[in-house]
Amino acid sequence: MSKRQVAILLSGVLLLFAGCSQTRMGAEDSEGSASLPIRVVETGEGFAFFEGKEEVLFYQRKPKSLNGKYSRCHYIHPLYSLDGEILTEDFPSDHLHHRGIFWAWHQVLVGDKRVGDGWSLKDIAWDVYDAKTLSLDNGSSALKVKVFWKSPLWTDAEGRQKPFVKETTVIRVYPVRDLPCRSGHESRVTSHGSRGDIRKIDFEISLLALEDGVRIGGAANKKAYGGFSARIRLPKDISFTGQVGDVTPAGTPIEAGPWLDFSGNFGEQGQVSGLAILCHRSLPGYPQHWILRRTGSMQNAVYPGQKPVSLSREEPLVLRYRLIVHRGDAQWVDLNKLQAQYNAEYY
Repeated sequence: MSKRQVAILLSGVLLLFAGCSQTRMGAEDSEGSASLPIRVVETGEGFAFFEGKEEVLFYQRKPKSLNGKYSRCHYIHPLYSLDGEILTEDFPSDHLHHRGIFWAWHQVLVGDKRVGDGWSLKDIAWDVYDAKTLSLDNGSSALKVKVFWKSPLWTDAEGRQKPFVKETTVIRVYPVRDLPCRSGHESRVTSHGSRGDIRKIDFEISLLALEDGVRIGGAANKKAYGGFSARIRLPKDISFTGQVGDVTPAGTPIEAGPWLDFSGNFGEQGQVSGLAILCHRSLPGYPQHWILRRTGSMQNAVYPGQKPVSLSREEPLVLRYRLIVHRGDAQWVDLNKLQAQYNAEYY
C-alpha cells in the first residue's frame, strides 16, 4: 500500500468520525435514484474523491517529479472507471510530461516575452495557494482551488518569482446514476447493472491576468495542441466516437463536434467502458477541434490553437468541460442528449 493510500485511509476514518454526514445533503439525485454522497478527503499530496468506499479520482495539489524532472501539480490522476479500473496515466514513458487530466498551453507570454511552457513543463510552476471543498446538491461535492502561475523568467526587482495569472478552478464530482440507455439497448445489462450507468465530472477553469499583455496559445506548429487534455490508457480495441459518428485520429486538428468519446476494454474482465469529454457551448470558438491519438499520447480539445489569445485583467476567461465516465461504449449512452443538457446549464 502506497503512502498516499495509507494517508487516504487514515484521513477517511477520521472524516467519518468527525461527522461527514454534513456532505449528505441532497443524496437523492434529480432522476430519483438513491445515490451515495461524494466525500472529499485531504491528504498531504492533494484531495481524493470517494463515493462510498470507492475512490473516484485524485487531485494532485503538491508538486511531484521524476528524479527532479518534469515537475507537475494541479491535475487529476488517477481517474477511475465505474468498476475501479485506472483510466489515466502519469509520467508515461513516451511523453514524460503528460499527466492524467490536465489543462496547459505551450505558449505562455507576457507581452513579447515567452515566460514558460505549461504543456512541456518548462519554466513554469503552479502555486495552489488555496483549496476548499464544497458539499453541493444531488450528493455532489466540489473542490475549489486558487492557483498562481509563476515562472523563473518573470521576477520582481529582487529576483523573486511573481505571479502573472490567477487561476480559479472548480472540480465537481457527481454520484453515479443509472441513465436510461439509447433506444434499442434497454434490455442489455451486466452484473454491474445497466450499461447506461454514468458519472459526471465538471471542470470550470477561470483565468485572470495579473500583468498587462498576458497571452496563452497552443503549439505554434500545425498540430496546435493545447488546452484541456486527457492522457488516458489506450487499449488495443479503443474506439473514437464524436457527434459525427466514428472518428479517425489524425496528425492535425479535426472537426468531430462538441463531444468525443473514448471506449474500450480498460480492465481484465473483458468489459467495455468509456470516457467522454464534453465541451460547453460557452467556450470561445465552440465547438473546438480535436487532436486525437490512437497510441502513446493524449487526447486534446484544442483551444485556442496556434494563435495565442489575450487574458484580461478585468474579466476572467472561463473554460468549461464535462467528463462522462460510463459503462459500455458510446452506443449505449445518449451523449447528444447529455451534451444538450450540459449546454443548458450555466445560463
